[in-house]
Amino acid sequence: MTMELVEAIDRRPLHREVADRLRDLIIRGELRPAQRLNERLLTKRFGISRTPLREAFTILAADGLVTLLPNRGAMVATVTAADAEDMFQVMAVLEALGGELACQRASDVDIAEVRALHEQMRGYHDSRDLDAYFDFNQRIHQKIVDSAGNRELTDTYKRISRRIRRARYLANLSRERWDHAMDEHEEILEAFVQRDSGKLKALLAVHLRNKYEVVRAWLAENERTAVAGAAKS
Repeated sequence: MTMELVEAIDRRPLHREVADRLRDLIIRGELRPAQRLNERLLTKRFGISRTPLREAFTILAADGLVTLLPNRGAMVATVTAADAEDMFQVMAVLEALGGELACQRASDVDIAEVRALHEQMRGYHDSRDLDAYFDFNQRIHQKIVDSAGNRELTDTYKRISRRIRRARYLANLSRERWDHAMDEHEEILEAFVQRDSGKLKALLAVHLRNKYEVVRAWLAENERTAVAGAAKS
């Protein structure tokens, strides 16, 4: 008697799946900063009860993506220019340490994986697929940090990068800046392949600073618009 092959059951907790879906909606801007999270609409959209949804809110609050409102539900967290400056300062330290350790500890397989991700990202750059480009961009940076072999560094970097990624995704990215970012990644890859920690750290610092300038300009403009709107009302 032969046993039929069955598809494996996904036993991942429901609230974590919901948190991932909401996180993606927030990062990609479908759920905007300061927007109230309507529990009735979201439970209907995902086909779930309020319990896993509220548990998902708690996870996202820990990530800094959602603000819990006592007895009033939750809303998408806002990001100010001051918030962005604080996050990018910490991210600069994390990326510098991650780059240094990765050059020492990354396996040849790790480097090959970063190269493969880079080639895919370049293809999305050439086809002007910004969504896919951002996805692979983040995967490259995370993989370099993962290659450092420090779990605390990896977890901290992942948490902060989610918040930065949201602001980065919403900020306007000019064609010129996108092309420059791609050129910067070419240099980052080469330094990583050569395991040149000093060069990699310097390149990551420049790349991050340029990201920050784009986000800072976008947030500053948003804040000016909000102030002007409040003055008129």
